[in-house]
Amino acid sequence: MELNDWLTILGALGGLEAIKWIVNFYVNRKTDARKEDAAADAAENENERKQVAWLEERIAQRDAKIDAIYVELRQEQAEKLQLIHDKHELELKLKEAEIKKCDVRGCSSRQPPSDY
Repeated sequence: MELNDWLTILGALGGLEAIKWIVNFYVNRKTDARKEDAAADAAENENERKQVAWLEERIAQRDAKIDAIYVELRQEQAEKLQLIHDKHELELKLKEAEIKKCDVRGCSSRQPPSDY
């Protein structure tokens, strides 16, 4: 192929703009590769930030739910403690009544044997 054939092919492919593009591509290929890598890294970082934000939101929701469950648990525990306290009071009153009980026949008007 002669020089004339090369110029014809080059003219058909875009002429001077094709030469500029080839030179620009050859000179800036490393820079363009770094820019593409940086863009890909930025996209990955953005996706990870979104995922972290979503996970933090889910953790906050679960923490709120756990706090609500703990409040309910503490209320139930307080109720059970109150029931235990009431039961012990009744047991004490029962023991008191047993001590004051009169076992002698016909003692409906008699004073109990103790002064408790």
